Amino acid sequence: MPSTLDGRLVVAISSRALFDFEEENRVFEAGDDRAYMQLQLQRVEQPARPGVAFSLVNKLLAFNGDTAQRQRVEVVILSRNDPVSGMRVFRSAQHFGLPIERGVFTRGESPWRYLRPLAANLFLSTNEADVRQALAAGVPAARVYPDSARASAAHPDEVRIAFDGDAVLFSDEAERVYQAQGLDAFQSHERDRAGTPLAPGPFKPLLEALHRLQREPVAGMRLRTALVTARSAPAHERAIRTLMAWQIDVDEAMFLGGLPKGSFLREFEPDFFFDDQTGHIENASLHVPAGHVASGVSNDL
Repeated sequence: MPSTLDGRLVVAISSRALFDFEEENRVFEAGDDRAYMQLQLQRVEQPARPGVAFSLVNKLLAFNGDTAQRQRVEVVILSRNDPVSGMRVFRSAQHFGLPIERGVFTRGESPWRYLRPLAANLFLSTNEADVRQALAAGVPAARVYPDSARASAAHPDEVRIAFDGDAVLFSDEAERVYQAQGLDAFQSHERDRAGTPLAPGPFKPLLEALHRLQREPVAGMRLRTALVTARSAPAHERAIRTLMAWQIDVDEAMFLGGLPKGSFLREFEPDFFFDDQTGHIENASLHVPAGHVASGVSNDL
């Protein structure tokens, strides 16, 4: 087992984001963690069903190929579960052939602090407070919607990831103008600054890491990205020029001018979609796996 994660894309994920533990979680939320532990122990030999982020994790791990020398992705379980329940998580991963070797289990305590020594590129959790703390610490993070549709099986050899723009890939500068002054002011603001790159948003580091993965393909696996934004012309240009200034390509860009995103995402069939607005996530989650990025002006507490 390697003693360093340097150079790897590191995904930290909670057990409920990776596996369907919703039935067990109802016992936990009833306030009886001992009963929860006992239930997980009783089911330790029973593999959990795949959860919302299972497809994303499974495909990313396929970029490691067949040999240890080519490993480029590391997935670590980072969970509020107790260590006893963690046994079932690892057993379930083994059942599905997921080469997951590392995990941190904190029995109800927030695990976000362990993201720093992991140098995580992404944290996926069903716990909003943990996600907010991770984002505040500078780690790309999203709250997984457990009831989201599962990923399509139509692209077994291609990881597909879709991102919103403002407050996700980009800063919320333009979104603040829109919310304070309206659409016309937003369009004018973006047209006047078309040549000025937007500041990075919380998910730029993940997009960079994925871009590196994309530029060094592995036989039999590809990665495809999409920008799915409510922007429309003329505000589209600043988004495109920002990506150009970052020297990052996306494969598809959808400038939807406020149209619901769900039906477009259904056609793109991502393994995961990230957006900062709960309304977009609720619409998207009917069709695809989705996660809420609690950043920017729309999520100010």
